[in-house]
Amino acid sequence: MQESLRVDSSLLNNTRKAARKERWAWYFYDFGNSAYAAVVLLAVYSSYFKGEVVGGPMGVRLWGVAIGIAMLVTGLLSPLLGALADFTASKKKYLLIFSAVAIVFTAMLFFVNKGDILTGMLYFILAETGYRGGQVFYNALLPDVASPREMSRVSGNGWALGSLGGILCLVIVLAMITLTKNRVVIHYAFLITAAFYTISSLPIFLIVKERSEPQKLPTGETYASIAVKSLARTWRSAGSFRQFMLFTTAFLIFNNGVMMTLDYAGIIGSTLFDMTQQQLIIFMMIVQVTSVAGAFGFGKLAGRITTKRALTVSLLAMTLTCSLIMVIGSLTGFYLIGALAGFALTGVQSVSRTAVGEMAPEDHSAEFFGIQSLVQQVSAFTGPLIYGNLAATLANVQIRAGVAAQSAEQGGLRGAVAAMVLFLAAGMAVLQFVRNWHSQSKAGAG
Repeated sequence: MQESLRVDSSLLNNTRKAARKERWAWYFYDFGNSAYAAVVLLAVYSSYFKGEVVGGPMGVRLWGVAIGIAMLVTGLLSPLLGALADFTASKKKYLLIFSAVAIVFTAMLFFVNKGDILTGMLYFILAETGYRGGQVFYNALLPDVASPREMSRVSGNGWALGSLGGILCLVIVLAMITLTKNRVVIHYAFLITAAFYTISSLPIFLIVKERSEPQKLPTGETYASIAVKSLARTWRSAGSFRQFMLFTTAFLIFNNGVMMTLDYAGIIGSTLFDMTQQQLIIFMMIVQVTSVAGAFGFGKLAGRITTKRALTVSLLAMTLTCSLIMVIGSLTGFYLIGALAGFALTGVQSVSRTAVGEMAPEDHSAEFFGIQSLVQQVSAFTGPLIYGNLAATLANVQIRAGVAAQSAEQGGLRGAVAAMVLFLAAGMAVLQFVRNWHSQSKAGAG
């Protein structure tokens, strides 16, 4: 009897060690792809594209167009591929494909120079498509590494470690730029980011195991037809999950504000406050540091006060923080806004991911995350386009009224922040109509 207990205890310990190893492998993927977000989206390429590759209000507009195209492509692909990944139990396979695209075209940004507008947009669109598409399948692996009760904590830990990855990559890039004092070295930041992304991604492919089993292809069906039919079933099924669909509506609205903030933070800093590349990197490092606290904090908060309430708190903090951009006038104040935004924004993203993980039926996680991704890509398409066009339009109106070009561009960016605030507040309001899904996520209509 004692020998049997020792065997059971040993098996339990080995199982726990395997689960811990898989979670850390899952975390490290976030560690790598957050470096892409920190360097390409936030600190370096966004301001480089707007200021050097294009320049002026048109740079703001075209940055929104490039992001919008990437979101549209990802949004069209993700739900179908999510359904196919569930059917064939191949989430890791699609994660590998999208990650490879992101890494290769992040490295290709090295070759983008002043005036290379089409090339700069194309390489970024492909890198962004890979990055966003990969997140669908990375998120869909959450149920494979965490039980429903552990999801909020594991999701929060992933965001926290991811933020640390962004910080480390930014430190490397900052040191390189500061030591060389040569703007050409900015191009090498993209090669470093691609290498960082690659190395950090390896553990998830080598260690994490998918728990679902592949299904056999019925006679007369193709994988494409199965994906379409499975997605149609998921939409019908999701329609019976009324709370999920209501949450998705709220997410669609407030994520417009989230994407505006993410995609234009670097441009706002460089235009409104004339931040140098080093200052932008330091700003984003501050954002990443407070993101770690936000990920841990809101992950624990969701476990204590329910996911819905934690998401409401994070959205309220994000709305108030963005409102300050319209009135703040000093660089120091903008650094403070960045710190507050990093804390709140990571809470919104992490807790939203937890919500979908809680709501998704077993064996359909990739499909439900694919639906969330479609909604996310819609808002990521509309949000930056709305902000970029609104900022450019407001700037051009002021220029025609005789305002100096630089002042007009600053006024346009500041005025367009009102759209961020409106979307965040409206999404938060709709969220309040969602009943607590914690105990209803697997039950259906609820």
